[in-house]
Amino acid sequence: MDKNQNTVLIVDDEPQIRKMLNIYLGASDFHVEEADSGKQAIRVAVSIKPDLVLLDLGLPDMDGKDVIASIRGWSQVPIIVLSVRSVDEEIANALDAGADDYMTKPFATSVLLARIRANLRKAVVKVTGEPELINGIIRMDLVRHEVFLQKEKLLLTPKEYGLLRYFLFNCGRMLTHKQILKDVWGNAHNEDVQYLRVFVSQLREKLAHDPATAGYIVTEPGIGYRMENHATAAAPPAKAAVA
Repeated sequence: MDKNQNTVLIVDDEPQIRKMLNIYLGASDFHVEEADSGKQAIRVAVSIKPDLVLLDLGLPDMDGKDVIASIRGWSQVPIIVLSVRSVDEEIANALDAGADDYMTKPFATSVLLARIRANLRKAVVKVTGEPELINGIIRMDLVRHEVFLQKEKLLLTPKEYGLLRYFLFNCGRMLTHKQILKDVWGNAHNEDVQYLRVFVSQLREKLAHDPATAGYIVTEPGIGYRMENHATAAAPPAKAAVA
């Protein structure tokens, strides 16, 4: 599995629906996780932090609207309701509870896929203001989780992708070791400076595939790192500092 794929959590107590969606979404380059009850859906959502949730309202242990309310207590992940309930009041109540979209069963899978992509785009723009991040020849598509140098796709591990995204978000800023570790890896790696150096080295090596990106990630000795803003930075130094 390519862990840079967008993860969709399917919440439905009907195995046939989950199987159908799993096959269709997998073929459309999404990674799928499943839950067959409301409580399981909440646990899985907390654990994996999906990029989008497809939610049935008629769950065996709780109403889907309660699942929405629970998730909205800590996350703004896009939630699309898939339900046989077609009464206007049910639709309004689900949207008022925090759902982003609503489709009644049966539905066209092509329309569902379009709704998924539209909601992913909106979620990315809400956070970043743009669906992609660009610095010089580096372009990161935040919806598809893809990175390009010029027109060539760059293959990154999930952690390398997360680290590059953090540098692009904070382009031009000096970032301390502790700040990067906390924001990218969490508190468990707060002091693992050597751990960070390894990943920065790996990322630099992959970016060096194109000479134009030499010196983009600069070491601030004893402090941390900074990604040069290509739009405003001077020409990269002949020899970039090493981690």
